[in-house]
Amino acid sequence: MPNDILIDIKNLSMYFPITKGIIRQQKIAEVKAVDGVNFFIRKGETLGLVGESGCGKTTLGRCLLQLIRPTSGEVSFEGKDLCNMEGEALRSIRQRMQIIFQDPFDSLDPRMTAGEIVAEPLRVHTRIRGKALMEKIGELLKIVGLDPTMADRYPHQFSGGQRQRLGIARALAIRPSFIVCDEPISALDVSIQAQIINLLEDLQTEFDLTYLFIAHDLSVVRHISHRVAVMYLGKIVEVANRDALYRVAKHPYTIALLSAVPIPDPVVEATRERIILKGEIPSPIALPPGCNFHPRCPIGIEICQKEIPPLREIEENHWVACHLA
Repeated sequence: MPNDILIDIKNLSMYFPITKGIIRQQKIAEVKAVDGVNFFIRKGETLGLVGESGCGKTTLGRCLLQLIRPTSGEVSFEGKDLCNMEGEALRSIRQRMQIIFQDPFDSLDPRMTAGEIVAEPLRVHTRIRGKALMEKIGELLKIVGLDPTMADRYPHQFSGGQRQRLGIARALAIRPSFIVCDEPISALDVSIQAQIINLLEDLQTEFDLTYLFIAHDLSVVRHISHRVAVMYLGKIVEVANRDALYRVAKHPYTIALLSAVPIPDPVVEATRERIILKGEIPSPIALPPGCNFHPRCPIGIEICQKEIPPLREIEENHWVACHLA
């Protein structure tokens, strides 16, 4: 594995079983939330992960952190396969990985003060106690733009943006190298979203952080990401550098997604073509044969209905899973 790659994902799958029966449960089907995913994230970069709701983005992010143990595949972090780790070995490496959740209110314990929330990872993973711990809490709150005197407040006493800053402070507490940002701004007002995005960018520069930034807002992803991965129904269909993807997308699903992004120019917006996909998203319980996208694809051919397209590099740093790319 090249030295600049922090995380390398190979054939990662997560299937959730569907069972029937109360006493003797029997598996009758499975939901293929993540299905044979391959990609990597370089040190210090932000990989944006986009796709429709229900495509498996959040499940993929939690599999990377081993919050959900994947069904199969490899998650290599700093050269170590996390899927084969358990107990103390996994716990120790978790200090290097954190997550920022989508809803800042649901992810914070309402019975704990802001100081206790930020202190929790420090109590679990370090030996910092007493006065040193209080100083560390104040420092972390200040880093994310909160007044250290707010340490005695409870989550309900903060605004939505302040709660998300508190969640970021908790994630930063033990100085991780990798953070999964699971739609960290989707529950916030538009006026606050830019502040959180700018904060994440500043922290990345200051602490040399690596992000997996999960979102469905393509404009935000274009602003913050170095590379972008597009996900559809459990599979990665395209990965490319940010500018290349937005300029010359190759997969028909990516092209359709980008056509839905509004452009702040009324002349251009009035003349450009918008692609409307037909049909419904297939169920992850009963995936179609061949390419998952072929029932809705405007350019699909016969081979698309029979063979699953591999994710292949068609240009330098540009991977596409499409027979026609």
